[in-house]
Amino acid sequence: MKSVTRFIEERLGLKVNAEKSKVDKPKGIKYLGFGFYFDSFAKGYKARPHPKAVAKFKAQMKKLTCRSWGVSNSYKVQKLNQLIRGWINYFKIGSMKGLCMRLDGNIRYRLRMCIWKHWKTPKNRARNLIKLGVPAWAARRTSYAKGFARVCRASDVCQAISNKRLADFGLISMLDYYTERCVTC
Repeated sequence: MKSVTRFIEERLGLKVNAEKSKVDKPKGIKYLGFGFYFDSFAKGYKARPHPKAVAKFKAQMKKLTCRSWGVSNSYKVQKLNQLIRGWINYFKIGSMKGLCMRLDGNIRYRLRMCIWKHWKTPKNRARNLIKLGVPAWAARRTSYAKGFARVCRASDVCQAISNKRLADFGLISMLDYYTERCVTC
């Protein structure tokens, strides 16, 4: 590290930040939001989003899908689409199919909770579930259940507010957008 620092500072005339610079194995390095892992099939190291970058994305996604944020769901979807497009376009050189699948499911789940809260009353929830094709007895049972998280993971709500309906509403799929833009696929 000392010889590399001396070369960069003396020969190239650049200043090296000792706090940010280090010599380490690829697994221990975070570079511009990317982390590295060893791919045993390819017999080499590959890039992927660093866990800190993923945590930052999740925090932004949670902020945009907050149930108490008083904006329309279409505005939330518009902002989510901007976040997804920007994040995928930045990290498209990384390997992250599995990560995109998990984040996709999480985004849809949180959006279902926003829609469920937007329906407000059990009577309105039952009416909307029936409109979306859930049997009346199941809609009444689900609409009076307690707990947003539990209800929005239930099969009745997932059937009514399906992935296809969310896509028709305007939500883009992270996995589809990633496979379309991916450099390393």
